[in-house]
Amino acid sequence: MLGRIRSRLRTALGNGAKPTGPQWLKGYTGQTTADLIALEGDYRIDSIVLAFEQALQVKASRLGLPSLTDAERVVLAVEALEREVNNGGFSQLFFNSPEQVPTVVSSLKAIGATGVAQIAEAAIGALGIKGKVTANAVERAISIDDEDDVMEERLNQFDQRYYETAGDLADPLLAFIKANLDQIVVP
Repeated sequence: MLGRIRSRLRTALGNGAKPTGPQWLKGYTGQTTADLIALEGDYRIDSIVLAFEQALQVKASRLGLPSLTDAERVVLAVEALEREVNNGGFSQLFFNSPEQVPTVVSSLKAIGATGVAQIAEAAIGALGIKGKVTANAVERAISIDDEDDVMEERLNQFDQRYYETAGDLADPLLAFIKANLDQIVVP
């Protein structure tokens, strides 16, 4: 049955021939959780994890972020961190994905990335938020320092530590997804 699923998905994704090595999955196209997991080995892990993120973003836009399970929110938070910090540092994470910031540290710990969690926690601490870290508090902290480069300079040190420490978070994130299949449901 697993072979039939892989074959059907390869054909649906425009790749009728058996791949010679892990290929890049071109994106989420309606696969189920089981379908995406079955692609491991044929497709790159980071592209499978990205497909999970895309599926969960669709689900969140349809049902609302609070309707997602804790495990589904872990996937979104870790992927937001990886995407934004790798493309522009922590300031980009705070600016583009403030809704993910309150759970990013616990999400990193959940996948076993404790070193990266410590760096993220320190970067969030550099925002100087008094009280609970919320999306609104992150937006306010970023907007206060938007006019000058003080915040950017403060965050650069954490960017460098992240680049030196994080590596690829796709493998531990996929392991987390597989360990929480009952809580991560995509159509």
